Amino acid sequence: MQAADPTEALERAIRLHGRARESGSGRTVLVGLIGRGIQASRTPTMHEREGMRLGLACDYVLIDFDQLGLADEALGAVIAAAERRGFAGLNVTHPYKQSVLSCLAGLSPEAAAIGAVNTVILRDGARVGHNTDCWGFAESFRQAMPGAEPGAVVQFGAGGAGAAVAHALLELGARALAIVDTDHARAAALAARMDGRFGARVRAFEAIAALLAAHDGVVNTTPVGMDKYPGTPFPAAHLLPRHWVGEIVYFPRETALLRAARALGCRTLAGTGMAIYQAVRAFELFTGIAPDRIAMSRHFEEAA
Repeated sequence: MQAADPTEALERAIRLHGRARESGSGRTVLVGLIGRGIQASRTPTMHEREGMRLGLACDYVLIDFDQLGLADEALGAVIAAAERRGFAGLNVTHPYKQSVLSCLAGLSPEAAAIGAVNTVILRDGARVGHNTDCWGFAESFRQAMPGAEPGAVVQFGAGGAGAAVAHALLELGARALAIVDTDHARAAALAARMDGRFGARVRAFEAIAALLAAHDGVVNTTPVGMDKYPGTPFPAAHLLPRHWVGEIVYFPRETALLRAARALGCRTLAGTGMAIYQAVRAFELFTGIAPDRIAMSRHFEEAA
């Protein structure tokens, strides 16, 4: 089956989206989300409703490579088409947070340190990558577990989201970070990058049973747990009641991992917080206007 033309696919995505209600100011901001299997995303609702609340027409288009029949290799062409079409920027999600780096002209300091991008600003002929996932996860942790320290953490996943979460955990003061990924070389590469930035407290591991027993917290940064990838990233029998357990998956809101953790009495950190707070930062980058985080949280819940 022949892959879709990137420009035509983008136009199709815009037609499928329709049109946001006009704002009183007459200003319209066109943005979008690039990824695969993203039809359940609540990000469009958060951006569009917050724009409306602020008197701004925000059109937020889902550019779902699965739905549009696009090949991974079309990523750069889709971004170029969005640039020509007048998009102010794009959010980027699984599986493109690292491959998008080659399509950009520059990176914010944080995105460069993390090695992953989830927000691209298209302005004045330049494509600049930012990472709002890192702050989004850190803020979610601070809000959900006030005063708590991460301690020693096992992180599952070393992809784009994993890079942001690893950076956030170390900035939050995690005393040790063990990274596990089905691609051990990728885990080792992320561990080496974080170790070089934060010091000798990050390592990649493969065996997990004894590892979990020796750590305080567990975070899943893989897609496992999503509707599209059901299950848990490791056997839930390895969880202990003293663990805190974090997710970045937010659809479904309660993943199998969180359900198992709550049944044990573990403290839990749902993926909803990161989803909301990364959008708070991205909205400001797209529009130049600081949104209200409480309003953004309300928009998120209303999108259910």
